[in-house]
Order: sequence, then structure tokens, then C-alpha cells
Amino acid sequence: MMKKTIYLLLLSTISLTSCNQNKDVQVETPNVIVILADDMGYGDIQYYNKESKISTPNLNQLCEEGMMFTDAHTNSAVCTPTRYGLLTGRYAWRTRLKRGVLSGYSDHLIESSTMTIASLLKSKGYNTAVIGKWHLGQDLPWTQQVPAKANSLNYISNIEELDYTKSVQNGPNTIGFDYSYIIGGSLDMGPYVYFENGMATMVPDSLCPKVNFPAYIRSGETATDFNHQTAMDNFTERAITYISKQAQSENPFFLYFPLTGPHKPALPAERFIGKSGLGPYGDMVMQVDWTVGKVIQTLKETGIEENTLVIYTSDNGSYMYEYEAGEPSHESKPWIQGFAQDQHRANYVWRGTKADIYEGGHRVPFIVKWPSKIEPLTTSNQLIATNDVLATLAQIVGVKLENDEGEDSYSFYRELLGYNNDARPPLIHHSVNGTFSLREGEWKLIASDGSGGRQNPKGKPFQKPYQLYAIDQDPTEQMNVIDKYPHIAEQMIRQLEEIKNDDN
Repeated sequence: MMKKTIYLLLLSTISLTSCNQNKDVQVETPNVIVILADDMGYGDIQYYNKESKISTPNLNQLCEEGMMFTDAHTNSAVCTPTRYGLLTGRYAWRTRLKRGVLSGYSDHLIESSTMTIASLLKSKGYNTAVIGKWHLGQDLPWTQQVPAKANSLNYISNIEELDYTKSVQNGPNTIGFDYSYIIGGSLDMGPYVYFENGMATMVPDSLCPKVNFPAYIRSGETATDFNHQTAMDNFTERAITYISKQAQSENPFFLYFPLTGPHKPALPAERFIGKSGLGPYGDMVMQVDWTVGKVIQTLKETGIEENTLVIYTSDNGSYMYEYEAGEPSHESKPWIQGFAQDQHRANYVWRGTKADIYEGGHRVPFIVKWPSKIEPLTTSNQLIATNDVLATLAQIVGVKLENDEGEDSYSFYRELLGYNNDARPPLIHHSVNGTFSLREGEWKLIASDGSGGRQNPKGKPFQKPYQLYAIDQDPTEQMNVIDKYPHIAEQMIRQLEEIKNDDN
């Protein structure tokens, strides 16, 4: 997609420079750590939601020591496409993935020829690593033709269908990562196997049974060294070890650290059980906060905190539903997948949940800390998206992106430095069923008659009547004003179609 096309489609006249490249800034080579929580809502962090009862001291401190964005979004309301957008700077609907997510058995989604944050930084001398949840597909060593049902989230492989003694192909190590230690999908989907640099750390020898919420797990083959409850601690220990080792090197490093929580299973480590007072989900949020604290502590102890850029965000909104105040909910009945309003609002005031095209599906916490560059206690209301990380890092390290690299990514580097950043071009969101929305300034057009996800009515992609919201005036998306401003809607529909169809 040619970025110049977007420029011509803006509703208002604004001055734009592609990726804001090399604009009054110097080339830098900070260490970079991107921590991606799994299903953490905007309202799960106390600094974003003053009424939250969940203790998040480390994330609060991260906000105080850096810049917190209040209008940050994922390009998708579900996991796999957001991860694709984050790493490549491209919308995932430009690939074969037009809706939904991959399974733990799916083939690779990112082509080896596609630029990623890892390959970008590796080209500038960085050591690169991914530790945690992958969920972007990899070509497993099947002993036969890949089963047609392998993309099903509930698929269970027969152990003899895969030769786990052989190497995985087209995994993280083929798209720029020097080191990888991952699980293939989410923590609730098989295979329950750790893969280190493309090799299973242990061959699975048994079947894990299905478990219901809150410790929700799909049935799948598992290895002896795999334990759902200790997985996040295992990843944390390895991330800390990696940081400590790289701190001794003269070369900078990039660590992509995608967490496994608070996504299902809501199965916190023993030491966090009951600590939040808000059930297993609240305990999981506390464990995520602790994990972030361990990373920051390691940076301080190794003396590399000053020139390390840390980004913390989530892959989409929380999966926890919101019920009327006074109704039974998760804190008293852990098997209920939601909170009453007077207990906790995981997605803050935003409408909807994970998977929805509404704000609750994709407006997420986004915090950036870089002590040598970013003033502490700063807040930005700049519209940004997770797929903008690639262009931002490209500008920092002095790489000019070509038209076929990070096509949907726009740098917010100047915003980090406290300068007036150019307004971001229109931003597309995508829901679990493939519904599109377009955000430009205060306006948000939804090209559907429903949520596109979990909230009723769900609607269908491109089924009318469409929805138009003035987000600044109506942040909770309660007043559809498409009949009042048909000219705005018509312009935005044309914009959406132009951007969507420009797949150069």
C-alpha cells in the first residue's frame, strides 16, 4: 500500500511526512524491550483507572517514569492479527488472515521476505530475541499432509502426526530473531510444548484434559516440562537472564516479550492466588504487574536502564464482560467471566470487550519509558496504534522505510520527545469476524450494523446500517450520528475502501 494514497484521503488538511523520518532528531541505538500483555484491558492498570481495586504498583511506576498514551489502539481486537501488525507495521487483513486468529498448529503467517522489528534492528547490529507467546504460526514437522482442521482452535493432534524431534520451519528465527523461546499459540491451546530456536524442548507424551473457566484450557498434547501455572514465571526468568547477559555486551539488544496473561487460563502462580480480592483474573493482572517489575528491576541492577526504551501495551482489550452493579460476578463467583461495574471495569468506560470493533476491543494501555529521552510523568492524547512501533523504531535507528516496508506504520517518535507530532493518518481497526472501522480525528466509522465480535447484536461485515460516532464527544459510543452527518460517513466510507483496496 502506498502511504501517499492515505494522505490524499484525509478529511482535513494536515501536513504529513511519511513515517516522520529523520525530522530534527539524531540517530540512536537504545536497547529496546517490547512487553505485550495478553488481553489486558485499559482499566486493569490503576494509573489508567483510578477506581481499580487491583494493585499494579509496577505499571503505575512505569507510567510515572515515562509517557502514557490515552488514545492508543491495536490494529485488531484479537490476538494474532495484532501481533502481526505490531511486528510488521502492516494490517493483518492484507494477508490470508481475514478474520479470527490462528491456532497453535497453524502454518506461518509472516513471510521471510517481510520486514519485522527484529529484522530491522538486526540490520543495525542489534541482538534480537523473542521469549513468550508467539501465536503467529510456524510450520510444524508434520509426518503427513497438514490436516485441514489444524487451524481450528479446538484441534487436538494425535502425537504420531508430528515428529517433535525435528525442527520447526518458518518460525521466529527466520524473520530476524537470533534467539526464540516460545509457545506456538495461546496458553489455552495446544500443543503445550516449549520451542527453543525451532526445536521442542521435550517431546509431548500425554494428553492434557479440557478444563473450564477460570482455569480454561483446551485439550491438547503436552510435554512433561510444561506447566500452565508456571509458564509465565518460566518466561520471566528467561527474559531476565537474556537481559542480564546482553547488558554485558557492547551491542544493543531487542527483546520482544509477549506475556501469556491475563489471557485465559486465569491460573495465577500460587503466590498470587487470592491477593487481588477480585478473583483469579485480578490475581493474574497482579502477576503481570509483578513480571513488568522484574524486568525494570533487572534494567536498574545491570545499569542499562537509562538508555533502554521499554514499551508496554496489550494485544487487545480484556475478555471480561461487564455486568450491572450488584450482579454476581467474578470476584465472588470465579467461574463467571465478567465483573459487575461496582467491582471492576477491566475495559474502563469503553464499550465492548476483546473481539469487538467498539473501543473496548482495541483501545489499550500503552506506556513508553526511555529515561535518557522521555520526560517522566508525561501523558499523550495522540492517536497511535501498535503497528506504529515499527516506523517509530525505524526513525530512532535511522532507517528509511521503503513503500513496501511497514506500509501501515507511522512514527510517533517526535511525540516521545515532547515535540508536536504530525497528526496520524486514518487508522483502521478490525474485529474478530472481519468487521472494519475507520478512525480519523474525532470520527469513527464502523462498516457494520453490530459489534463484529462478542457483544449483541454482532452484525456482519459491510451490512448496513453503518455506525458513526464522534469519539471526542461520545467516547462510549452510545449515539450513532450517521443520519445526522451523512456527508462525513460518505467520505469515510470512500477512505476505508481506498485504503483497504490499495494493497500494493
